[in-house]
Amino acid sequence: MTQRSILITGCSSGIGYDAAHGLAAKGWRVFATCRSVADCERLATEGLESFPLDLDSPASIQGAVDQVLVRTGGTLDALYNNAAFACPGAVEDVPRDGLRAIFETNLFGTHDLTRRIIPVMRKQGHGRIINCSSVLGLVGVKWRGAYASTKFALEGLTDILRMEMTDTGIHVVLVEPGPITSDMRRKAIPHFERWIDWKASARAEEYHGLLHRLYEDGGTDRWELPASAVTEVLARALDAPRPRPRYYITTPTKAMAVARRILPTRLLDRVLMKA
Repeated sequence: MTQRSILITGCSSGIGYDAAHGLAAKGWRVFATCRSVADCERLATEGLESFPLDLDSPASIQGAVDQVLVRTGGTLDALYNNAAFACPGAVEDVPRDGLRAIFETNLFGTHDLTRRIIPVMRKQGHGRIINCSSVLGLVGVKWRGAYASTKFALEGLTDILRMEMTDTGIHVVLVEPGPITSDMRRKAIPHFERWIDWKASARAEEYHGLLHRLYEDGGTDRWELPASAVTEVLARALDAPRPRPRYYITTPTKAMAVARRILPTRLLDRVLMKA
C-alpha cells in the first residue's frame, strides 16, 4: 500500500507538533512545516521531514508546495491547515494593521496555500483539506475578537469550499477544538505587546485580568485536553471514507455548538460573558 502524505502547517508546538508526530507514528509521510528555520531543524532531528512555510509570504508558500511536490513526485493526499496565532485585546483597541496582520496568517495565508494545493488534488482525483477552527469559530468571547473573527471567516470559507468540492473527490473538513494544552497563550504576548496600547484604553482597568492570564497564570483551563485529543480526531477525519463536515473537540466546543442553535442571542451573550 502506497504511503499517504500530508502537509501540516504550524508544527513548532502544540496541536501541529502533536499531529506531525502522531500521524507519522500511524504511517503517514508527514511534511511538518514551521515559520522558523530553527524549529524546522529541531523537527528534522526528531525524524520528521520539515521545511519552512511562512503563511505571510506567498513566495514561502509556493516554495513549500514545490518542496512537497518534488519529494512526492507531484502528489499530496492531505493538507492540514493548523497554523494560527492570537492577538488578545478589546475589539475597540485592535488597530487596523493589527487586524490585518492576524488575518494575513490565520485566513489569507491559509487560503493561499489551499488554492495552490487544490489543483494537485484535482489532478489526482482525491484529497483531504482539513482546516483547524476553534470553539471561537462558533461563538465569541471577550478579549478574543481578533482571533475569533479569523475563525468565523475560516468557518464560512470552509463551508462553501466543501460544497464546491463535492464533485471532485476532495473532502473538506473542519476540526473545532476548545481548550487544548499548547503554547498559544505565551506566543500571543508579542502580538499583544505590538498592537494593543492597553494603558491608553478606555478599558485599562479591565485589562488587569487579561494581563494576569497572559503573563502570570500558568495553570490549565477547566476542561482542557492534551493536543493528542486533536490528533486522534484528525486521524479519524483522514481515515473516514466519508468524513463529517465538522468534528467538535472538548466539552466546551460541543456545548457551544448546541447553545448557539438553541439559546436566544442575549441569553447566549450572558453565558459567554461568564466564560
